[in-house]
Amino acid sequence: MLRIAVAQFNAVVGDLTGNVERILARAAEAQARGARVLLTPELALSGYPPEDLLLRPDFYRACRQALVDLAARAAAVAPGLALIVGHPEEADGACHNAASVIEKGRVIAVYRKNRLPNYDVFDEKRYFEPGHSACVVDIDGVRCGINICADIWETGAFEAACAAGAEIVLALNASPCHLEKQNERLQVLGDRIAATGIPAIYCNLVGGQDELVFDGGSFALDARRQVAMRLPQFDEAVGIVDVDGPRLISSDRVEPLSLEAEAYSALVLGVRDYIGKNRFPGVVIGLSGGIDSALTLCVAVDALGAEKVRAVMMPSPYTAQMSLDDSREMIRQLGCAYDEIAIAPAMATYEGMLAPLFAGLPGNTTEENIQARIRGNLLMALSNKTGKLVLTTGNKSEMAVGYCTLYGDMAGGFAVIKDVYKTLVYRLARYRNSLCAGEPVIPENIIVRPPSAELKPDQKDQDSLPDYEVLDAIVRAYMEEDRSPREIVAAGLPEDAVHRVVRLLRIAEYKRRQAPVGIRITPRGFGKDWRYPITNRYPDEY
Repeated sequence: MLRIAVAQFNAVVGDLTGNVERILARAAEAQARGARVLLTPELALSGYPPEDLLLRPDFYRACRQALVDLAARAAAVAPGLALIVGHPEEADGACHNAASVIEKGRVIAVYRKNRLPNYDVFDEKRYFEPGHSACVVDIDGVRCGINICADIWETGAFEAACAAGAEIVLALNASPCHLEKQNERLQVLGDRIAATGIPAIYCNLVGGQDELVFDGGSFALDARRQVAMRLPQFDEAVGIVDVDGPRLISSDRVEPLSLEAEAYSALVLGVRDYIGKNRFPGVVIGLSGGIDSALTLCVAVDALGAEKVRAVMMPSPYTAQMSLDDSREMIRQLGCAYDEIAIAPAMATYEGMLAPLFAGLPGNTTEENIQARIRGNLLMALSNKTGKLVLTTGNKSEMAVGYCTLYGDMAGGFAVIKDVYKTLVYRLARYRNSLCAGEPVIPENIIVRPPSAELKPDQKDQDSLPDYEVLDAIVRAYMEEDRSPREIVAAGLPEDAVHRVVRLLRIAEYKRRQAPVGIRITPRGFGKDWRYPITNRYPDEY
């Protein structure tokens, strides 16, 4: 019987010294629990994705030295352990996404990733050359094949390991989450097992890296494709799997999360790591009394603690008293710092300054945008003075159709709910309230009242936009599923709304290019995996 420890942990991109320490800590724990093998995530030594650090020769030299140091120290910390560690490798003039097997202070085998993903958020063909060989190592009589992430998502590499004599496949992964992706991973790995008849262990990275969140959720499937082990999502953990022929035995098996719990946990981890890894002292949030800023505030406090969060309410003459009351109630419950700054004096000053230039012109969204930009200036001033990062509060539905103001509500350093549809915002607000032992932290008024930017009298979002259920369905079909307007209408959505939303989505591209980076939780977000030209005359199929 072979005991394998599976270590999902939060590697930091570029922190080679810190990542070595993190791996060594898991190695010591694995040996203490009687493991013979420690499996780590993809590129655990460097963090994932290193992006254009991988174009620097000195980065490969530093990774090579870190691997040597890790091997030497592991021999002392866990002398009976074989480590399987992911790292970038430069060999014979080619760069690879590699995994080394380390035992007794030296590298005894190297596997080079065969399948290089170049879709969605992945760009590995920019950096790496593919490997072409299987790698199977014999550890205490068990022949272990190695795969790396995309190797299991299509046929070839897994089957090659089996053909080379593997009795089990150990897969290192840095698979970013999107909602319900865990089901896809189980299905894909299950397909490989069904074709070969050998079990597999899937070790995934945990942590936030810019817009990506890696959710862990490492698991093991036996030869019958039954889940033998499942580690928690969004938390670091070390799991133990005993390999007994085709049987896998483990007592580590957590239940999967609900969709709402998964989404909320991803947002919390994304904020915690973006702020923590970039060493910001805290965050500033513009609170409006609306549901988007309310959800963003909850995420920030849950991620960082109330002591690192400062909320600012900036009422205008159009701000309802209910908005003020609800915002104050949230602050009472959450306990973070709070300020109110009325913007009417600044609005009057702008009006006076621009009056000669606007003479004879009717009022329009210009005056509304000025309010948003005044607020953006105030938040950025606080950020500059305190060093705290401004978190923006716009959701995916608004980002899609440009229902946001450049240098106003888009001003900030990190967009928490940038990839959260408005309909999901409501579900997450309900979910967050369900976690409260006493009173709900998000007042019911905020959830049930019609959404409004409150930039003019009696304003409602639906004055300018279709109902959010319709809007979100159109955006999802067009930008996530690549359906044409004709196909979306044929699917049953109203033709006038489809034409309107697609037009708004297209002309808002220049705004999105200037938006802050934000957390990705859907199969396609407005970030690394959305690369549409701003200047674009392609006529959609209507």
